[in-house]
Amino acid sequence: MLILQWLATGVAVVVALTALLRARALARRLERLSESYWELRYEYGQLRSRLVQLEAPGAAARPAQEPPAAAPQTAFVPLSSLKR
Repeated sequence: MLILQWLATGVAVVVALTALLRARALARRLERLSESYWELRYEYGQLRSRLVQLEAPGAAARPAQEPPAAAPQTAFVPLSSLKR
């Protein structure tokens, strides 16, 4: 009976180690897939913006657009100053 318990314990340890190794491999694969997804998403955005520039009327005669000016930031105004 004691041999059966040790055998079951050994099998459980082997199964646990196998599951741990598989989980680590899947985590690495998920990380690679996530990186690939974000790289492709970035490239898609770049290509889409180029396509929009090419399809715009008069795009050939127009120089490259400058980035839009930054919007002014609003500062924090306490409500007590508005009551006066």
